[in-house]
Amino acid sequence: MALEELRAAAGRPVEVVDAADGLRPALNACRAGSAVIVELAEGIGPAEIGAGLAGWRRTLVVSDGGELTTVDPRDAVTRRWTSPDAVLSLADTEFLRSADGWALPDDAFASRSHVLGAEVRAFVLARLAPRPGVLVWDVLAGSGAVGVECARLGAAVLAVEPDPVQCVRIIANASAHGVDVRVEEAELDTAALPRPDAVFVGRGELREVKACAAVSARRVVVATERVDEIVPARDALQAAGYEVEGVHWTASRLLDSGFAPAVPVTVLWGTKK
Repeated sequence: MALEELRAAAGRPVEVVDAADGLRPALNACRAGSAVIVELAEGIGPAEIGAGLAGWRRTLVVSDGGELTTVDPRDAVTRRWTSPDAVLSLADTEFLRSADGWALPDDAFASRSHVLGAEVRAFVLARLAPRPGVLVWDVLAGSGAVGVECARLGAAVLAVEPDPVQCVRIIANASAHGVDVRVEEAELDTAALPRPDAVFVGRGELREVKACAAVSARRVVVATERVDEIVPARDALQAAGYEVEGVHWTASRLLDSGFAPAVPVTVLWGTKK
């Protein structure tokens, strides 16, 4: 009965996940989806769901002893519950993400200069393996093209970008593609963020690479256009216990007038041993 009442309260299509499969997958489903019902399990209640959604704009509807109670996630942490059995996580708006293709054309994203080319983006996505139930960090996100693509494939995404103009672009690009990307307009502070399953570092700056390697995500992918950043980034990943591989991309696109070279990019990826 609780599920049907929560479906009705959502007023839109919902995804149902079982917290018995783990707290992190349930939280990541709530972070990515506009309407998600979590069937609670022992040790995982409204407080744990509410705490995990800090930073995401969500409202919770809790089924507790046959009653539905609507609360802010922060209030779910401090409120006393009697016998909760399910929680609905509800975003302000419905996301209409589409799985119709990936590695979208470059002009599908508003950008200051250029986005990571579709050819390279396809390879990066394959190494990140975004999917429902995982959290991806998009660090030094720029226009957020990689993060938006990960969200379109069902992952929860947290973009970190210190440039306020770029942050506006990330929000606009996410909205244009019907997904929710949490944006942190700040320098990277790993301690303040939920632990990711995969990380993309959009520029090979050593400070960010080292910090991301230290969080021990299963996968870390680094893209850089600068030759002098390749070896330090590789060494930082190896020092953190990753098996590191890499490829240098040089591509030319067919135009009416012939071939036009794209910006060369080196992609490094580390997999936790």
